[in-house]
Amino acid sequence: MKAVVYQGPYEVAVSDVEDPRIQDPQDVLVKISTTCICGSDLHMYEGRTDAEPGIVFGHENMGVIEEVGSGVTSLRRGQRVVMPFNVACGFCRNCRAGKTAFCEVVNPGFAGGAYGYVSMGPYTGGQAEYLRVPFADFNCVPLPEGSEHESDFALLADIFPTGYHATELAGVRPGETVAVYGAGPVGLMAAYSALLKGARQVFVVDKVADRLQLAERIGATPIDFSRGDPAEQITDALGDSGTDRGIDAVGYQATAAEGEEQPAIVLNQLVDTVRPTGGIGTVGLYLPSDPGAPNENAAQGLLLFDIGRFFERGLRMGTGQADAKAYAHQLRDLIIAGRAEPSFVVSQQVPLSEAPDAYARFDKREPGYSKVLLHPNADLPA
Repeated sequence: MKAVVYQGPYEVAVSDVEDPRIQDPQDVLVKISTTCICGSDLHMYEGRTDAEPGIVFGHENMGVIEEVGSGVTSLRRGQRVVMPFNVACGFCRNCRAGKTAFCEVVNPGFAGGAYGYVSMGPYTGGQAEYLRVPFADFNCVPLPEGSEHESDFALLADIFPTGYHATELAGVRPGETVAVYGAGPVGLMAAYSALLKGARQVFVVDKVADRLQLAERIGATPIDFSRGDPAEQITDALGDSGTDRGIDAVGYQATAAEGEEQPAIVLNQLVDTVRPTGGIGTVGLYLPSDPGAPNENAAQGLLLFDIGRFFERGLRMGTGQADAKAYAHQLRDLIIAGRAEPSFVVSQQVPLSEAPDAYARFDKREPGYSKVLLHPNADLPA
């Protein structure tokens, strides 16, 4: 089958790889209709992880079940499904608690597994024509038949649940103010989720103009950090001591306004942005190993975080990958009911063959490349 294969820094290719097959009775094979390029894929694409050439990318996947293992009980051939990016067993201590991002079974020696991502287990990615899904009864979320809401449902695999998870980590409640750092797809989903939850004002910080325009389109207040300290801009706009909640949707490749990489800058800006006793949710990726880090400490995941001021202000922080499965069914139902339309962030839909060009453009933050969907098997949406 054809798949997007990592070749080395800034290079992917659509290549022939071995077809997936049923390996365990609990597996299904899914014919992929839509798979997404994620901002976290760019960390691997840029050579900023320990990913080795040959890995098949793709952790945001949906499609139609092609083959069903003998031990699968709740799914059938021809059923339309989306797969939360966390590969999970469904029965370990963390899975039973809803913490599927930290499954103790699927990736021994490491908390959690995922499709097509470095260190996240032996699970081939879904930027391909077909995908093997283990523990399928647990890892497949059923969808209505047909093709309606295809772009919305595809975002249930990762960025919509991750954005929502960020608001849960931060503790967002109705009537509160929220600052979201990063207007990439996850940051926009976090802002959108905060608004869905009834936040009275949401600020979104970035410097990419078309992404800030998307934030404004959904009712958020854009903050261009190239025009001055974002914490000061937000506190001046509020006339208050800071927002109730803050969200880091940037992670370890954060930069200052001039472009210099400063891995802890967003975390420290959030300490200045959120009012005393407020909450911070961090879903931007941080890693214990960064081959391209700007300094020796950052290369080991050791960042200069202002813990003194964080403590002084009585702040709280929740961190970690999203337990996408915990939110996927409810967010799916909001989409079906017409209460949520996360696909506002989708800007490009292209065949799998155009993935290398799409990666390059998405990585450069080119206008019109806020979120890219790939279609390995199906005709492109009209």
